[in-house]
Amino acid sequence: MPTAELRTMGRPHVVAHLAVSLDGATTGFEPDIGLFYELAGAWQEDVTLAGADTILAQEELLGSIAGPGPAPDGPLLAVVDGRGRVRRWSELRDAGHWSDVLALHCPSTSPRPAGREVRELVTGAERVDLREVLRSLGEDEGAHVVRVDSGGALTGALIEAGLLDELSLLVHPVLAGPQGGHVWHGGARPSGAALELVANESLRDGIVRLRYHLNG
Repeated sequence: MPTAELRTMGRPHVVAHLAVSLDGATTGFEPDIGLFYELAGAWQEDVTLAGADTILAQEELLGSIAGPGPAPDGPLLAVVDGRGRVRRWSELRDAGHWSDVLALHCPSTSPRPAGREVRELVTGAERVDLREVLRSLGEDEGAHVVRVDSGGALTGALIEAGLLDELSLLVHPVLAGPQGGHVWHGGARPSGAALELVANESLRDGIVRLRYHLNG
């Protein structure tokens, strides 16, 4: 479905771009980070949508270096944090990649510290309502393109909810084996409908990029 048509429905175009091994893992191997972000930049996303686990994996690094500050022309970072585990919001804002940060919580999220300096969107019940999140990002934040930054769980949740429009897999010529603890689809239970292949590119060092359209 074209981006413009999705916008009239109240939500932006949602794309997941993942580096994976031949056996579908997102961990347990060394991805080509430079190539990954070179390709990711083509979408010029308005919002980077990340899961809490992805952000928590970076917290130690964030706490060890001083960031340059918000990137005025960068995307908004929105983090699905239903259990209230993320703490380093200021460091994320100052990392130099994003213009601002938005915490995505639900009513059951544990109480947050008074005076915490991060914008919040509270939606859903026991879990963050991803459909409502995307509606808000489109209507309230003016987002046209949302890129999902996920080790798999968030991507899988979006697939199950029918909210993922485009999938980009950067397939590396390695087998992660037992070290590959996360699969790119997060164990999702999709409908089984065929995806539309829109690009198949051979890149450097035996890496292949597969792009698919979902949702018609």
